[in-house]
Amino acid sequence: MSGWRATVPVDNRSKRARYILTGFALLALAALAITSSAQDAAYPAAASVLQPKAYVSLQPVPRGRSFDIAVVAKISPGFHINAHMPSEDYLIPTKVMADLSPGVLLVETTYPRGVMRAFRFSKTPLRVYEGTFTVRMRLRASGSAPVGAQKIGLTLAYQACNQDACLPPTKIPVTADLEIAEADAPSHPAHAEIFSSTPTEK
Repeated sequence: MSGWRATVPVDNRSKRARYILTGFALLALAALAITSSAQDAAYPAAASVLQPKAYVSLQPVPRGRSFDIAVVAKISPGFHINAHMPSEDYLIPTKVMADLSPGVLLVETTYPRGVMRAFRFSKTPLRVYEGTFTVRMRLRASGSAPVGAQKIGLTLAYQACNQDACLPPTKIPVTADLEIAEADAPSHPAHAEIFSSTPTEK
C-alpha cells in the first residue's frame, strides 16, 4: 500500500477549477466597480459641466425681420472648454448647431475668441472658454414663416477639461422659444442686458 496515492476525480478537479476562475472573475469585477466609482467621484458627467440657456432679442418676431439668439453657457468651476477656433489642430472645437423651424433662416453665427491659458497637460498655452461665454446667432423670419409660438432646437457640442484630464466630447440640447407675428405687428427688444454688446468674432 506504500505506493498508493489518493486521486481526485476529473469531474471534481474541473469543478474546483471553475470555482477558482469564477472567484477571480468576481474579484476583477469588484475591482473594476471600485475604480469606476472612484473615477465617477473624481470627475462629473461631461454633460453636467456646461449649463446653457437661450435668449431671443425680439418679442415677438415679425415676419420679414431679423433677430438674434444668444446662447449663454456657464462652465462649472475648475473646468474649461475649447474655443470654437482652437489654437491646436487636435483640439475639439465648441460648436452650436440649430434645427431651424419652418420659415426661419440662419444668417451667421458668432463665437467669442476665447482666452489663452496654460495647462499642465499641454506644453503650449491653449485657447479656451472659461467662466461664462455667449454664442450669438443672427437669424431672419421669412415672409412665409408660420405665425405663432415656435421652438428652435439648438445643440451645443464641446469637450470639457480641467488641469489634469479631459472628459469625453459630448453634446447637450438647449431650446430657444420665440413668437412669430404678422409683418406689421408691434415688437420690442428683449433681454437688452445680453444683446446690448456687439459680437466681436465670427
